[in-house]
Amino acid sequence: MAQLPPGIRFITSFSRDQWYRAFIFTLTFFLYASFHLSRKPISIVKGELHKHCAASREVELSSYREYAAQIQPVKKPSNASQCGWEPFDKNNYKQLLGALDYSFLCAYAIGMYLSGIIGERLPIRYYLTVGMLASGLFTAMFGLGYFYNIHNLWFYIMAQIANGLVQTTGWPSVVTCIGNWFGKGRRGLIMGIWNSHTSVGNILGSLIAAYWVSTCWGLSFVMPGVIIAVMGIFCFLFLIEHPKDISCSSTPSSDPEMQHLLIDTENCTASPNSSSAVTGEGRHGTSAISFLGALRIPGVIEFSLCLLFAKLVSYTFLFWLPLYITNVEHLDAKRAGDLSTLFDVGGIFGGILAGLISDRLEKRASTCGMMLLLAAPTLYMFSAVSKMGLEATVVMLLISGALVNGPYALITTAVSADLGTHKSLKGNARALSTVTAIIDGTGSVGAALGPLLAGLISPSGWNNVFYMLMVADACALLFLLRLIQKELRCNADHTLFKEH
Repeated sequence: MAQLPPGIRFITSFSRDQWYRAFIFTLTFFLYASFHLSRKPISIVKGELHKHCAASREVELSSYREYAAQIQPVKKPSNASQCGWEPFDKNNYKQLLGALDYSFLCAYAIGMYLSGIIGERLPIRYYLTVGMLASGLFTAMFGLGYFYNIHNLWFYIMAQIANGLVQTTGWPSVVTCIGNWFGKGRRGLIMGIWNSHTSVGNILGSLIAAYWVSTCWGLSFVMPGVIIAVMGIFCFLFLIEHPKDISCSSTPSSDPEMQHLLIDTENCTASPNSSSAVTGEGRHGTSAISFLGALRIPGVIEFSLCLLFAKLVSYTFLFWLPLYITNVEHLDAKRAGDLSTLFDVGGIFGGILAGLISDRLEKRASTCGMMLLLAAPTLYMFSAVSKMGLEATVVMLLISGALVNGPYALITTAVSADLGTHKSLKGNARALSTVTAIIDGTGSVGAALGPLLAGLISPSGWNNVFYMLMVADACALLFLLRLIQKELRCNADHTLFKEH
């Protein structure tokens, strides 16, 4: 009997359950990457919506033949001004662009609180599919303003508001699904790797938007809209919500090696009455948790407020970094968009590193606190070093991306999943979507405030924007101090117990 080929031996070495888990891991990765892919174009197109008029006049002085050789022969709309796209060609363009960001993020924050509650009560596959199709429609709608020569500010604001609302279907759904398939053992590392979909989506969105930004910026929105809609169809065809739906074995909801990751009470033990405050059913209860019940889970409020400030910093970079690079490095919109992807590359490594460290130390809050403590001085260095040249900017983009996105990634993934399957829930797995929505919804309030504040502060100088971001990191750390103290004290108690 002939020996099996190496490839077949490799395939058969994994069980059916393992293959399904790998499939769900990969599918949800690309599903949520498409959400971030569709959010990124606005930050890339900002440099095209408003151009520096001085630069435009210099171009006019050059010969038409030399100018035509630098760009593709695309017919410009008759109403496009030399300073950009009306109404963003005025001196108050930063405030108008900030209003676009705020419209999307404020709608996203409000919708997120409702989305988790609704998501607990509807099939995830249908809910997520509809959300992705609608996201594709409203993302493309913004780009249609280019093709139909629309210059009404409210058209673009309404497109952003509608897109922000429907995009809230994504995060609670995918976190719930991935939480159903993976237990707490090595959850930090697994979800740290999985959460790189955020940075991958940002990078792909930047590259796709930058490809058309200087020639036909409408396609910078239409193409990402088409991509997320197509991924919505894949979601409908292939997403499996829970292992039990295909008779796969469920991973344990708790793991002894993770018991110290989230401290329940001051005495490091579970409160015997906490279950009655959280859920009205027993160990096998299936009722969806209430909003107030989710807030009573130990650690939800602290991590939610921490994420508010951490996400403020991350989303300020997401929406304003390309424009900052354009102003500081004097690059065009395409090159600035390409360079800004390095921040997300650093974010990939930061998310994985945060998950790995938190698993090893068995301390989620302490890991976040350590990275937040390092992030504040790093941002100060970034504001100073980025003016020294392109090479220094590249290095600081990678380091800042890792430290800024590390805590954000850990809280929105592993911490949310840990709290959503907290032992005080006594097996009620239907809390995960609501807990995730509360944490990310609170974080989205900060995500809405950050770009808005950046738009208001940046006219007084970019240094002031960085000071605002450093204060936000300090506030995020402040809200974790109580949990960090409990982790350190319980670790000392655990060590003392082992010695005796």
